[in-house]
Amino acid sequence: MLNYKAPENLLAGKTILITGVSSGIGRVAAQTYAHYGANVVLLGRCSSTLQALETQIHSEQHGRVCNTLCCRFDLQENDYSAYQALAEQIATRFNALDGLLLNAGILGQLQPLEHLPLSEWQQVLHVNLTANLLLVQALLPLLRQSQAASIIFTSSGVGRKGRANWGSYAISKFATEGMMQVLADEMSDTTIRVNAINPGATRTRMRALARPDEDPLRLKTAAEIMPLYLYLMGDDSSDCHGQSLDAQPAR
Repeated sequence: MLNYKAPENLLAGKTILITGVSSGIGRVAAQTYAHYGANVVLLGRCSSTLQALETQIHSEQHGRVCNTLCCRFDLQENDYSAYQALAEQIATRFNALDGLLLNAGILGQLQPLEHLPLSEWQQVLHVNLTANLLLVQALLPLLRQSQAASIIFTSSGVGRKGRANWGSYAISKFATEGMMQVLADEMSDTTIRVNAINPGATRTRMRALARPDEDPLRLKTAAEIMPLYLYLMGDDSSDCHGQSLDAQPAR
């Protein structure tokens, strides 16, 4: 899986929604999925950033057809009707969703739990956890229209073993692991498979915020961990369900 060599047409005809495409892993995943034939739904907060990514994706297709849809959406939104409206927006363009990469997340401040402000706890838990629940609830009808859909949650090493000062972020990832397992069990008799990826230490803006003392050039880039993201999104992983996988197991 970690050295998976995807065929060029791996995702041809599939429609995949990616959250957190403004930078880092989400941006690279959107470009990668489009390169392997997918139509991509780009979810982010900034219209200009979405449009720039859309333009870049189309410029990289070299004559191939790639349908894109930019959806400006703030995951801090807590109104269920907003998530339903997002699903309706997608449904007007595509008959089904074949993939959902729940990549977006925020770090919050790294500090002891005893000093953690309630407002920050609520914000991190909402963006990293509750928003994913609302997205899944709103998008499941479209995912059920696919012959073989894949949902990928984003986990973390601190979501498996707690670490001092990682507070609300670590706890949100523990809960993400649990949500993935519950949903996977609920989807066991459907055509939807559900898994999670722990990307590991990757050269992203979030990692730089978490570890400003670290040399980023010693970290893998988002592009280097894409084989696992491709494997789980394509049909070659049809038997992989309810698993939490490491993109960098050695770290």
